[in-house]
Amino acid sequence: MSRAYVFPGQGAQTIGMGRDLAQAYPEAKAVFDEVDDALGEKLSALIWEGEQDALTLTQNAQPALMATSIAAMRALEAEGVKVTDAAFVAGHSLGEYSALAAARALSVADAARLLRIRGRAMQDAVPVGVGAMAALLGLDFAAAQDVAIEAAQGQVCQAANDNDPGQVVVSGHKAAVERAVEIAKSKGAKRAVILPVSAPFHCALMQPAAEVMRAALTEVAINAPVVPLVANVRAEAVTDPDLIRALLVEQVTGSVRWRESVLWMADAGVTECWEVGAGKALAGMIRRIVRELECRAIGTSDDVTAALAAAN
Repeated sequence: MSRAYVFPGQGAQTIGMGRDLAQAYPEAKAVFDEVDDALGEKLSALIWEGEQDALTLTQNAQPALMATSIAAMRALEAEGVKVTDAAFVAGHSLGEYSALAAARALSVADAARLLRIRGRAMQDAVPVGVGAMAALLGLDFAAAQDVAIEAAQGQVCQAANDNDPGQVVVSGHKAAVERAVEIAKSKGAKRAVILPVSAPFHCALMQPAAEVMRAALTEVAINAPVVPLVANVRAEAVTDPDLIRALLVEQVTGSVRWRESVLWMADAGVTECWEVGAGKALAGMIRRIVRELECRAIGTSDDVTAALAAAN
């Protein structure tokens, strides 16, 4: 079996995530402590006992999801499952930072600080109400791109997330995205719905946030990952630290090429994907992209136990 570890993005956050890992594994608890120290606040208290609305704020959700993913990875490592057991790591949007922290390219503290900056910068890039995102279900990527181009009409409307063969998310100016919803329905989309997000991620409107991240990333050490990263904007493996730094900037405005990334990993021989962190969204996408890929979601101590039993 050839394995990839994959790490979820925004939307997977829930109050209480990672708590039982921290209770069961000192190594997992240490991750949350490190993130709290890096941010100078008790983010762990918000994650485990706070309000969902506060956790869902982009500036909180991003470091919180990374912390939960790395806590799960550390729990696996405590049981003898190594990150180097995998052929590749990959993450969906902010999950790319989790993947880099898991592969020792970024420290957990730096990943937390970068994601706090990233979350604030993405929120501040566009005034509330100016942008929007919508999920187009039942159209392939080429059809969704055509919808976005037709809907733009001089505004920004881009295919932001190519999630799986029947789910593409478009992002841009609110009016353009609303036009995309209607055009997609007229072109045979099963559903086309505006998403409850606070900003239009992964499109040209995020350029101010990209510039903030360009500056922030120059201040941080990035090492070659111990396992190659399948990068969102390239949909292929990269290991060079300078290239990774550049791609993390490009990722803010670029499309998350998740479907292509999974296909690339399958073509490279991957036969199983372990989704490490909160939720099971990526596992569902992966099964729709390559039905033969075995998927396992690992976000609790019970999941760790089950993964160990399956791996042995």
